[in-house]
Amino acid sequence: MKQETTTTRTPPTGTPHIAAAPGDFAPLVLMPGDPRRARHIAETFLKDARQVTDVRGILGYTGTHLGVPMSVLASGMGIPSMSIYATELFRHYDVRRIVRVGTAGAIPLSVSLRDVIIASAAHTDSSVSGLLVGGVTLSLTPSYRLLRAAADAARWEEPVHIGPVFSSDHFYLDRPGVFDALAGRGTLAVEMEAAGLYAVAGAEGGEALAVLTASDHVRTGEALSAEERETCFDRAVRIAAAALLADV
Repeated sequence: MKQETTTTRTPPTGTPHIAAAPGDFAPLVLMPGDPRRARHIAETFLKDARQVTDVRGILGYTGTHLGVPMSVLASGMGIPSMSIYATELFRHYDVRRIVRVGTAGAIPLSVSLRDVIIASAAHTDSSVSGLLVGGVTLSLTPSYRLLRAAADAARWEEPVHIGPVFSSDHFYLDRPGVFDALAGRGTLAVEMEAAGLYAVAGAEGGEALAVLTASDHVRTGEALSAEERETCFDRAVRIAAAALLADV
């Protein structure tokens, strides 16, 4: 008689979008959009970094910075993708702080290519600001503690601008006059993720901030190359890391 055998399966770890085990992420996370930027940060900024997830090509690493555990995880593009990864980090991995380090399109002529922009608020055309509290349109803002720490660190990383950004759901939509109106109300840049991150942090009880690098300009048409976009944001990463370490 053939003896039956049973196979013991290890319970799955991770979430539907992140393969890391509990404890693989540090409480402090840097979050670029591009997985290649995440790898660049891990290789050049973190010490003893190890890869902890690669589901769907979204790379995540954990190491240390100035002796403090710190992680980096790509968010992908757009508010929905950012919202998925930020929610899972806050909710399932005990992450306390996330700082987005990404690129943005400068709007006013006072902001030049490669300038750093610290987002003190995020306007948006997304429905995310009206979904969380019964149709109320929320003001989407970062953690004041992170914002203040980033502003302090920015004194050594000029040129840096602090003000609101516009998080758009549309990359190619042609909207004549919109950027003029935004510039007239002090908006510094357009990007696609900060509002989602700020909304999730508010809902999950975490802290968040976006520190961006101007990679192109909506008025002049100037733009950095793809290679430059991967490597030009070291100043933004230093400011973001300083914010993550505030009061730690």
